[in-house]
Amino acid sequence: MKLIRLLLITLTASSLATTNLSAESPAKPGAAEVNTVCPISGKPVDPKITTSYEDRTYAFAEDACRAKWVAAREGSLYHKLGGWKSIDAAVDAFYVKVLADKRVNHFFEDISMPKQHRKQKEFLSAALGGPIPWTGKDMRKAHDGMGLTEEHFNAIAENLIATLKDLKVSQELIDQVIAVVATTKDDVLGRPKKASK
Repeated sequence: MKLIRLLLITLTASSLATTNLSAESPAKPGAAEVNTVCPISGKPVDPKITTSYEDRTYAFAEDACRAKWVAAREGSLYHKLGGWKSIDAAVDAFYVKVLADKRVNHFFEDISMPKQHRKQKEFLSAALGGPIPWTGKDMRKAHDGMGLTEEHFNAIAENLIATLKDLKVSQELIDQVIAVVATTKDDVLGRPKKASK
């Protein structure tokens, strides 16, 4: 279930996005790296205030920041889906479906798929509440000039849903993943930004 939801977000949000990806193979963020700036307060960390998540140590400025960060991880869709391992497996399964889908596979003909997998995993992890923020292109820039249509977006979403179902992700989590993916639709399709209220 966790893998399927992760796959849904990946397919919809970034599967058509990154044409300038490096040839690096997908990799989990480095376990040896420890942050020097608190991810909650933005202040320098106290090296004695740490927590470990997915084999990586995170440092914080104060105990309250650590507690807030841990609660956010535990309540995240990323965590509910199974974390990095689930995202990793879901994205790989998702692209098998996408590359077999004649409605969208032509978008990937000249793309380094190892890079695409890596970027998609990073994007989905961040979008679903994972611990590492997304630092790649925003969805509008990543998809600009590709000529994507509603049909293409829907094909990606359908493949994501099918992948998540194959992975036995609950319908409740699939719905949550789709809700996250849907927030990218206007940017992915290059539609005008909606006026903020």
